[in-house]
Amino acid sequence: MLAVMLVGSLVAGLIDALIGGGGLILLPLILICNPQFSNAQALGVNKVAAIVGTGSAAFTLGAKVDSARRSLRYAPLALVGAGLGALVASNVDKAIMRPIIAVALVLVGAFVLFKPSFGQSSTRYPHTTVRVVAICAAVLAIGIYDGTFGPGTGVFFIMAFTSIRGGDFLENAAWAKIANTFTNLGALIVFSFHGEILWGLGLALAVANVIGAQIGARLVMAKGAGMLRILILVLVVVMSAKLGYDQFLA
Repeated sequence: MLAVMLVGSLVAGLIDALIGGGGLILLPLILICNPQFSNAQALGVNKVAAIVGTGSAAFTLGAKVDSARRSLRYAPLALVGAGLGALVASNVDKAIMRPIIAVALVLVGAFVLFKPSFGQSSTRYPHTTVRVVAICAAVLAIGIYDGTFGPGTGVFFIMAFTSIRGGDFLENAAWAKIANTFTNLGALIVFSFHGEILWGLGLALAVANVIGAQIGARLVMAKGAGMLRILILVLVVVMSAKLGYDQFLA
């Protein structure tokens, strides 16, 4: 079971570094391999692996994107938002959230599909107070979502940053990874206080997750924004199908 989880964590790290959504693989795998785990234990182990993998991808991408360090000014909002989301996670009805998230994903996919130029230009919009406020609101909201629910956080960050500040998908993927690292940290802090985190297993999975994340980060840099557009569309389809299955068939 440990070998299966290690392989799954590597694949999850790869996918998460490319576009996000690695939790769709690793979290269910942890629960399947460890049926005795509580939800808090599984979420905690997943966040330990995710924060290390996402953090390593953020470092790799951030080193190649000149503007990435400016995203750190929004890190406290990402951390606080995810912490708040983790606090209320047990009180949120997932059956209500799933169709809402599925609709949001379909809208994202349709926009990317029917506007091929979106996320392909390196032109950034003028830096204004309105845009700064919009980024703050988006980071806080997506942080709350990540702490509460989680899957697809990377896609939502990329879309929000690209829509508000301009630039291409590759640049905004670096911003998204940095923000996602801090949402993982915020949720992990809360789970460490309210859940029983199995640090040994989490750190073992984190090593595999880092390996996958580094492979994914280098693929993103090599292939550029065009590949990210394709991956966004693929992830939208996969996540919508998964959410639909959980809602109506599981």
